[in-house]
Amino acid sequence: MPRISIIIPALNEAAAFPATLAPLQQLRARGHEVVVVDGGSVDGTPEVARPMADQVIASPRGRAAQQNAGAAVATGDVLLFLHADTLLPPDADHLVLGGLRTTGRGWGRFDVRLSGAAPGLRVVERMIGLRSRVTGIATGDQAIFVRADWFRRAGGFPAIPLMEDVALSTALKRLGPPLCLRERVTTSSRRWEERGIARTILLMWRLRLAYALGADPARLADRYR
Repeated sequence: MPRISIIIPALNEAAAFPATLAPLQQLRARGHEVVVVDGGSVDGTPEVARPMADQVIASPRGRAAQQNAGAAVATGDVLLFLHADTLLPPDADHLVLGGLRTTGRGWGRFDVRLSGAAPGLRVVERMIGLRSRVTGIATGDQAIFVRADWFRRAGGFPAIPLMEDVALSTALKRLGPPLCLRERVTTSSRRWEERGIARTILLMWRLRLAYALGADPARLADRYR
């Protein structure tokens, strides 16, 4: 049976990490692998992660660098990139492996559920799923998964501070269309709630448009922060 390596970039996630890692123990029991890549935490994140991960490694800070480092040591046939504030459905391994096998596709992503209760977040969820289906582009919140050989053929994540998920999706689209699973991962809605839902939507649209028009990802990262 093919194995999945779940790669989680982390930075100062000690308080929240147990909630993310605990559900993954079922997947580890079924033979899959959890790789945590720490980007220089000062709160003890690696120590919290070690009992609940197969590998805990260090990397220069930045999601692209950390995820590439995790992919370099992963032993699975499929790589699944999971944000530290995102929860997979319990049967994620069956959904991913079964979907890739039956469709013959090499990569894909989940639909997303935002954790908050505000009605506007339900609209955001639907917009994320629709946009992804129409464009064939996935974002990191959707738990991108990809066959290890496809990841290497695509060149991995580019060394940019923002939009690395969009860039990887664009490269993978050249190899084949994504598998768009309707089952949902649950990700934190904190960003949307703190900044305001409408304001965050407008910001993300502006950043993606600027990136598509050739803007410097470093400057976009500054605007995002």
